[in-house]
Formats: sequence, structure tokens, C-alpha cells
Amino acid sequence: MSYEPKLAAALSGATLRQLSHWRRGIGERGAVLVPELSASRPILYSFRDVVALRTCVRLRQEASLQRIRRALNTLREGLDEREHLSAYRLVAGGDTIYLADPDHAVDLVRSKGNLVIVEMVDVLAPFYRGGRRIPDLLEPRPHVSIDPAVRGGEPVVGGTRIPASEVAALLRDGVQPAQISDYYPGVTPEAALDAADFVDYVDSYADDAEIRQAAS
Repeated sequence: MSYEPKLAAALSGATLRQLSHWRRGIGERGAVLVPELSASRPILYSFRDVVALRTCVRLRQEASLQRIRRALNTLREGLDEREHLSAYRLVAGGDTIYLADPDHAVDLVRSKGNLVIVEMVDVLAPFYRGGRRIPDLLEPRPHVSIDPAVRGGEPVVGGTRIPASEVAALLRDGVQPAQISDYYPGVTPEAALDAADFVDYVDSYADDAEIRQAAS
């Protein structure tokens, strides 16, 4: 499963403009996150990319982009950590950013190697950004789930392999929630409404100007 920018934005809380900006480096600083599936048109993000993007969004709420780039440069160049960004727990605190382990953290901005205790952040859990609730990544709605082992991470009706987008499309075509089970046995009206609500949420990120910029 690959995630186009609109879906990656909706699941991570980033704006489409941020996705575009974060793909680019500045001077000697590298990009914040380059999609591992496709960094050129069509832009395609992986599930790991979405997890990493949620980390970046959480960091951006408390730290400047310059500080985030500096921390990532220390991580990649200073500590020679070359795993995908989703493999690391990064936490903003005070005027720095930490690489966090269960029992300690490394200061990536002020002085690498400085060990401190910081509060752990569950990047998969729901959070708020600009008044908007960014949903739980693995369960963005009570009856919608995302699992890399199920259809490659495509959002599906919970407990099934049925894409949420297909159920939402039926509702948009006029099929009533109670009739969805005629097409997909086992999909309850509540699950159908959740699927439609999630797809509406994703579509709320579909600003044409932003999509053009994000795809550039």
C-alpha cells in the first residue's frame, strides 16, 4: 500500500505544503523526510513514512523547523543513525530535541551525548494540531483500522479486508448504511458511517492548490 500526499497528510496531521517543504533540503541540511516509495510524481509515502511524519508534526508543535533539521542532522551525521526516521523516538523538550530510549534520552541539538530523562510520547496515539484532532494511526475511527499486514496498510473496515474508501463510495452513491451489508456482508451500518466519516476527513485535506504544490 502506498499513500498519496492527501492521505499521508490526513493520517499524519501535516499539511500538504509541509509535506512538500519537508521533502527538500536547505543548504547543507538534508530533507526532513523523503518518501521512500517515490519522491517524484506521483509522490507516494509508505506506512513508515506516515509514522515518521506524525513524529515531525508533534515536534513542529514545540520546535522550529530549523531546530528539527539540526536534530536530524545530528542523528544522521553525528550519531551515524541511518535507519528510517520511524525507527526513532524523537521528543521535543525545552529548547532542544531528544533521541529517546525507554530509560534515557540523547540531546540532539545543544550537546549530543548529554543523557537526560524525558517524557515518552506515543506518536501513534491521537493528538490535536491547530484545533483539529489527528486520529489514532492504527484505528482512525472506531470501525476503521490500518495495519501494514492487511492490504499493505490501506484503511479498511475493522476486522475485514474491505477498503473504507469502497464503503464510503457506496454511501456517496446513495446506498443507505443499513444496505451496505447487501454488498459487503458483515459491515454494519455503524461501520459504514465510520468509513464514510473517515473518508470525508481525508478529503478535507484536498485543497487543489496544496495538492499541486505537494506533487511538485
